[in-house]
Amino acid sequence: MKRLTLRNIGQIREADLRFGDLTVLVGPQASGKSISLQWLKLLADTGQIQEQLRTYGLDYGGKTGDFIDVFFGEGMRSIWHGTSEVLVDGKPVDVDQRLGRKQAKKTESFFLIPAQRVMTLANGWPKPFQSYSPGDPYCVRAFSDELRMLMEREFTGDGPLFPKSNRLKNDYRKLLQQTVFADFALSVDKVQAQKRLVLQAGASPLPYMVWSAGQREFVPLLLGLYWLMPPGKVARRGDIEWVVIEELEMGLHPRAISVVLLLILELMSRGYKVCLSTHSPQVLELVWALEALRKHRGGADDLLDLFGASHSAGLREMARAAITKTSKVYYFEPGGSVKDITELDPSSGEAQEASWGGLLEFSARANDIVAKTVANSPEFASGDLFAETK
Repeated sequence: MKRLTLRNIGQIREADLRFGDLTVLVGPQASGKSISLQWLKLLADTGQIQEQLRTYGLDYGGKTGDFIDVFFGEGMRSIWHGTSEVLVDGKPVDVDQRLGRKQAKKTESFFLIPAQRVMTLANGWPKPFQSYSPGDPYCVRAFSDELRMLMEREFTGDGPLFPKSNRLKNDYRKLLQQTVFADFALSVDKVQAQKRLVLQAGASPLPYMVWSAGQREFVPLLLGLYWLMPPGKVARRGDIEWVVIEELEMGLHPRAISVVLLLILELMSRGYKVCLSTHSPQVLELVWALEALRKHRGGADDLLDLFGASHSAGLREMARAAITKTSKVYYFEPGGSVKDITELDPSSGEAQEASWGGLLEFSARANDIVAKTVANSPEFASGDLFAETK
């Protein structure tokens, strides 16, 4: 899939998305970003999704509206109506036929980490698919179930889950220790035979509900990254080709966001296509820097310097691969249209591009107001302001 076009679906009047190796969606809440990313998943993995719904006894009766309620969440059938259209690579998709008829089951090709990922850990352990209510979005349930399978199949021994020597490169583990976990290790504990994830520092385990907000948000994301980056020499998980992460920045300090962005580059270097939705200017700063480095022949060391990361052989290999990748950025307007703002030119005549989809508006306004106030101050007029700074 190189292009997805959505028309008259929910808040979206028209979104024509052409994908790069990294595709970023920005815009205010309820502008259609999540709906677009979930349509990607639905169209790519229809057969696999249908099979999973049948396995867990969810019957949509071959009806499009019922299927949309099951997949997007209760009450979401209203996003699809008589004028709604979906096109893949310019060709119309008969959605009623695609969802109403059993499609050939395929292995999963899209791995989606939802914005509601904090909901997946009930008392510190991933919830199974069937433990959610029928009206909960499919993507939350499926992500939670994959984390549960990861825990039950691949982490059955002793020792911490983080840091773990065969998961993530040592450089990433060090950075995550500094920015997210501090002196804590992520471990599996038991209370009356019930497993739970805890943070361990010394003898006393800290249960899920006393973690910081950032730690609660990050641990499901970390487990998702473990799923995508298997141990050993295997670069990718199964037949997964695309990774979708919604609002990766939630709950995280800017330094921790930078480490997660390094891990995004790692995913890209392994051959995944990555789609992100975000409200963080840091994500767009990365895209802007990548485009500038490509254009002006910057190197791997320049990219690593952007993150203040080491120039180890493993990171340099990742950075060399990341610089060769392509990026796209789209702004979802509240009115329903979607604009390509990939150039991210602050001097653009298009307000949406100049403000990076609104993410720079407050910063620009603050600069203007402060400059205006300083210029009109008595100290500036008398020259005392400059005397004070000498």
